[in-house]
Amino acid sequence: MADTDDPKRIAAGELRKRLDLLHSAGVEWLGESTPLPEVEQLSLFAAEQPLEPADPIEERRTALEVLAERVSTCTRCLELVTSRTRTVFGVGPLDPDLCFVGEAPGADEDRQGEPFVGAAGQMLNRIIQASGLKREDVFICNILRCRPPGNRQPKPDEALHCREYLDGTLALVRPKFICALGATAASNLLGVKTPLGKLRGKFHDYRGIPVLCTYHPAALLEGRMPEKKKDVWDDMKLLLAKMGKPIPKGGKQG
Repeated sequence: MADTDDPKRIAAGELRKRLDLLHSAGVEWLGESTPLPEVEQLSLFAAEQPLEPADPIEERRTALEVLAERVSTCTRCLELVTSRTRTVFGVGPLDPDLCFVGEAPGADEDRQGEPFVGAAGQMLNRIIQASGLKREDVFICNILRCRPPGNRQPKPDEALHCREYLDGTLALVRPKFICALGATAASNLLGVKTPLGKLRGKFHDYRGIPVLCTYHPAALLEGRMPEKKKDVWDDMKLLLAKMGKPIPKGGKQG
């Protein structure tokens, strides 16, 4: 049986973890100015004193910053590159209880560089508040990191180009639960073509993370389908129960 306490194995394992985090952020190589420490040297150090446990949150936060910087210079979608003001990465803490995944940035988001800050964002804020949560405690991002011209739906190839960034973000953020907002977000996140109506009311799986699908906050605005607010609140109550959180009385969002 292999000795699991062997210092060299520990050092190699720590190095592998760091490389995996960088790879998930899209870093494929390191220049000569940042050489990797030799495993042999690490093992000698480990033999003298125990390795301090690495802070995975700090490592993931750094990797997330690297990924965000990479997204900011992405040129995979020519139409989006030429029309965007800036990319919209995502906001929120690491290891949140909940992550909201929307469709794509709108005009306000494109201007400010933050997801869900326009009218739909205000509606999402009310949903979050009605659920007894705080916006600063959840992570929020979109399937696309650039605004489609005229706020049109993302094209399949655009979603495919951005998939690496979505998966990389979620791998580093590590939410306990995900709420997909709208049919486009749900179908792209889960890789299905099932209508939103059939996805609602039950949990799905994204790499071991429970996913609940509901209507996009923009659909609840006046002039669209405000009557769907009750359905969204029903979905949020289901989600809160699954999360083990209390359901606020009279929490239906306005």
